Amino acid sequence: MKTLLPTSTAGSLPKPSWLAQPETLWSPWKLQGDELADGKQDALRLALQQQQRSGIDIVSDGEQSRQHFVTTFIEHLSGVDFNQRKTVRIRNRYDASVPTIVGPVSRPKPVFVDDAKFLRAQTSQPIKWALPGPMTMIDTLYDDHYKSREQLAWEFAKILNQEAKDLEAAGVDIIQFDEPAFNVFFDEVNEWGIKCLERAIEGLKCETAVHICYGYGIKANTDWKKTLGSEWRQYEEIFPKLQQSNIDIISLECHNSRVPLELLQLIRGKKVMVGAIDVATDSIETAEEVAATLRKALQYVDADKLYPCTNCGMAPLSREVASGKLNALAAGAQIVRNELLAG
Repeated sequence: MKTLLPTSTAGSLPKPSWLAQPETLWSPWKLQGDELADGKQDALRLALQQQQRSGIDIVSDGEQSRQHFVTTFIEHLSGVDFNQRKTVRIRNRYDASVPTIVGPVSRPKPVFVDDAKFLRAQTSQPIKWALPGPMTMIDTLYDDHYKSREQLAWEFAKILNQEAKDLEAAGVDIIQFDEPAFNVFFDEVNEWGIKCLERAIEGLKCETAVHICYGYGIKANTDWKKTLGSEWRQYEEIFPKLQQSNIDIISLECHNSRVPLELLQLIRGKKVMVGAIDVATDSIETAEEVAATLRKALQYVDADKLYPCTNCGMAPLSREVASGKLNALAAGAQIVRNELLAG
């Protein structure tokens, strides 16, 4: 990216009330059939305009085209039975009713490519597209076929690679893999999780990112955070191997979290999407608060590798709050950009 400190969001933006219930995570669609298809495109346009008005540099669809950041992708795969559901523990944090793997998984056709082409046609700005990562996918299912977390993850990595190559061909500049599970299953991440992620990006020429956060601002996540003590050092377990990986960008949570920023030294040399917006509160940051987070991060990340971002997605927030936070992100980045250029 030519822009110094290019801003972006980690993922979702609030959906309009005519498409889904506002301020509700993973809310069902209010439209069906052709109306739903049109509604998603209208919502994508609005999300893009919201980002552009705020001055966001790397834009996305705001995840307007999907109900859930993992299962919407899985819905399009064969070998998964959504009627045969089981209750599983998600990331050792909360129980959820999930679909079952009943046979070999495959991708009969591209999932998000038409949506990405539509976004690409709307703007000349760099665009980013988010996909679920292999480990987070296996943590959102009940496996009654492979009966091996690692084997299923490798199968998903192959499928994600197919989708990612089609997204790249559709004009996507950055493909981001969401891996909140990387903050939980450290042994598996280091043994095979990062290797699976590298399989998912194999052969791509566009930039790749992995987003690892402490989750949306929902009760299950905020309750979990209260158990983590005065310092959140989860990143310390996985950063050394990520620093050695082929992933271009690491996206993480910083603002209002207890992550010691000196941990960023462990990924020195990588591009870093620094979460400078707290998505677990309705309080809108000031531009100066954003700038302060970015200045701290610059002690450990070279300026040409720092990408100001949000901690996580903003789907559960009101559109007004999300818009205010986007404005603050862009304004805070501009303050630090000006300081760097003047220096």
